[in-house]
Amino acid sequence: MRREGCTRIVATLGPASSSPERIAALIKAGADVFRLNFSHGSHEDHAARYHTVRRVAAEVGRPIGILADLQGPKLRIATFAEGKVELTAGQRFRLDLDLTPGTATRVGMPHPEIFAAIAPGQDLLLDDGKVRLRIVENGTDFAETEVITGGPLSNRKGVNVPHAIIDLAALTEKDRTDLAFALELGVDWVALSFVQRPQDVAEARKLVGGRAGVLSKIEKPSAIDHLDDIITLSDALMVARGDLGVEMPPEDVPALQRRIVRAARRAGKPVVVATQMLESMITAPTPTRAEASDVATAVYDGADAVMLSAETAAGQYPIEAVSIMERIICRTERDSLYRSLMMAEVPTHDETASDAVAAASAQVAETIKAAAIVTFTSSGLTALRVARERPSTRILALTARPETAQRLALVWGLHPVVCDDCREFDDMVAIACRVARETEMAHAMQKLVVTAGVPFGTPGATNILRIVRVEG
Repeated sequence: MRREGCTRIVATLGPASSSPERIAALIKAGADVFRLNFSHGSHEDHAARYHTVRRVAAEVGRPIGILADLQGPKLRIATFAEGKVELTAGQRFRLDLDLTPGTATRVGMPHPEIFAAIAPGQDLLLDDGKVRLRIVENGTDFAETEVITGGPLSNRKGVNVPHAIIDLAALTEKDRTDLAFALELGVDWVALSFVQRPQDVAEARKLVGGRAGVLSKIEKPSAIDHLDDIITLSDALMVARGDLGVEMPPEDVPALQRRIVRAARRAGKPVVVATQMLESMITAPTPTRAEASDVATAVYDGADAVMLSAETAAGQYPIEAVSIMERIICRTERDSLYRSLMMAEVPTHDETASDAVAAASAQVAETIKAAAIVTFTSSGLTALRVARERPSTRILALTARPETAQRLALVWGLHPVVCDDCREFDDMVAIACRVARETEMAHAMQKLVVTAGVPFGTPGATNILRIVRVEG
């Protein structure tokens, strides 16, 4: 069972999509990776979903990735005496460390780190930017503000501080507990929320210890200032447009999305575009035309994957959302302009045998009209290098390690298959031809381009390219 499109689909699991029947239907519709959102739900909920995905994936015979998305240091105001107040533009409003229930003139904000990072003239955004406050005066335990954009404000709404680096660890105590639990389960990817600087990623990598891929969510303007260093330390990136769009002007987000996607592609790291892709499908059976165009834009840019959040976790039409996203992907990838737009910036290569073989595999496959490129990979590095070339030929990623196959489910164009380990070169050719036929990627007498590393099983040692013909 394999996908037609090359761009992958990440679907978030939740109350609307956790039964074995729903998960099987989502996989059939085109989902490649399932996201467990640790901002919601209990460990028991996530464990049940994890085991259901693994069981259903084994039944359908396709490696499926699982992504644990950590909540991160979410900043929130405290509560109001009446649960809600109405703020008016021009009025004064105080934020402080006092957790006494708030009024129409003040509310608690239990984050001394925010008071230490702000200054008069800066703006604070509350409730995803619906309420904007401008700081008039502040100290170590308070901020007097003027309401710039008013409106209703209720208990525990989020706080965003644009253009400020808050002295908060990227991993809260809850995140550390959730991370340990997710790694014990055996997730394939861990997503870090609200990454601000490279040190945040380095700390998480130490805790993960290679047991999962580390995916950094770019949703803070401060992360843009350190983008290259964050990419270097990460295994994958996500353009998390929700908070990024709150803290930055909306007109800046499209250009930043393209910049992040291209930077990740240059580095050969998978990149996911997320948030509000088919938002209207939470309650409607079809997306808006603007949403369809938004998905297509990410595909034209060459993103590895696009993500659905509430559409599949809590929406009324989770299966339809994945199906329509897959249709948009396939239609966009068939467009005559697709390859020229996606390849507008060709990736640079390191001066290594591995990069040379990966680049050559795409060119050779195109020249000889090969049915597929077959990569043998242990750690996944060989397959990642070939996928970075965005070849026009389909890619079979063969590995003896199920965890590698599941992690590669996030990567553009890869069809991961778990197969027997190779010890001899002739075994490699035989397995490549057999799997290509079994997956219907190649038929008798068609050509394959096979890449591997010798000695077999050595991570990153891609040094062989061979053209073979599938026997009849």
